[in-house]
Amino acid sequence: MKSLLENERPATTEPAAVPPSAIDVRGTALTLLSVLAVVLLLQYARAVVIPVVLAILISYALEPYAKALDRLRVPRPIGAALLLTALTIGGGSLVYGLRAEAASIVDQLPAAARRLRQQIERRDPGPPNAMEQVQKAATELEKAAEAASPTLPAAGVQRVQVESPPFNITDYAMSGSLSVATLFAQVVLILFLVYFLLASGNLYRRKLVRIAGPSLSKKKITVQILSEIDRQIEKFLLVQVFTSTVVAIATWLAFRWLGLNQAGVWGLAAGIFNSIPYLGPVVVTGGTTAVAFLQFGHVKMALIVGAVSLAITSLEGYLLTPWLTSRAARMNAVAVFVGILFWGWVWNVWGMLLAVPILMAVKAVCDHVEDFKPLAELIGE
Repeated sequence: MKSLLENERPATTEPAAVPPSAIDVRGTALTLLSVLAVVLLLQYARAVVIPVVLAILISYALEPYAKALDRLRVPRPIGAALLLTALTIGGGSLVYGLRAEAASIVDQLPAAARRLRQQIERRDPGPPNAMEQVQKAATELEKAAEAASPTLPAAGVQRVQVESPPFNITDYAMSGSLSVATLFAQVVLILFLVYFLLASGNLYRRKLVRIAGPSLSKKKITVQILSEIDRQIEKFLLVQVFTSTVVAIATWLAFRWLGLNQAGVWGLAAGIFNSIPYLGPVVVTGGTTAVAFLQFGHVKMALIVGAVSLAITSLEGYLLTPWLTSRAARMNAVAVFVGILFWGWVWNVWGMLLAVPILMAVKAVCDHVEDFKPLAELIGE
């Protein structure tokens, strides 16, 4: 009887083993979807994320001075307040010192516009080119088509013609004022966040070490990653400040020698825009070329000013910055260029400005995590 029941008992079927290839495909798909979700989230929340990242970078730049005040037994909250006060006073004094030159640029705008109009009216039109002939033919064909099939309004219906409203400078001034107010609010927000980061000291470093896990090896790896990020970003900020200062001083001296008005303002602009890779020097070169043309009134001097600006930024961008950045970041140029393109797509100009420090932080993590070692090899030099 027992043997009969055993024979009638249904056989249990074990679940079939999943092939390793299917697991790899599923894991890769989930990873790609997670990365895509994070990228979309960064794009959607950039109004919040960008000020936080900027505040972290500024706090990294001020951290050595905060540590120096610590050694002088100055409490962290007071030291952070002193540093931010000095930073605000220094930046405000610089802007206030250049107010006369900036006001002079605004006063010269009507005369520059009048000179540009005179240059355009004085220009010899010459024989029409092929594009002008094609445009003229298209206009004539459009007139012929309108004449062949006139669209007349129905009887008793009044014809209405929509006219564009006249240019109103007040509307643009109001929108510009709102933009300035928004920028001022963002700056205040960033300064407050920098203060809290500096005042907290190593609070978040200790919290990250606790979150890493109970094992000593994980805590040690977390400390190494944080120390590497600190070292990389501090070096990057030193390189940026040094190269921007060199570009600003060289541009100021060169423009003074050439006789360009408001050389100090353009030198400061060149130093600030130099922090934006690739795009910043192009903007400064184009702007100074246009300003030189409006000031001197002929193309030769405008090309000389533009060539000098381009030469300064090119020497800095192709010789000095790559040498210093490679020593500080240990990343290859292709990875940096692709990273700038990617973060520029995510956050526009702010992404181009923040791309290199973000890549440095990513590389520091990948260097110390075994699963991410291939990515670190791909980014590294």
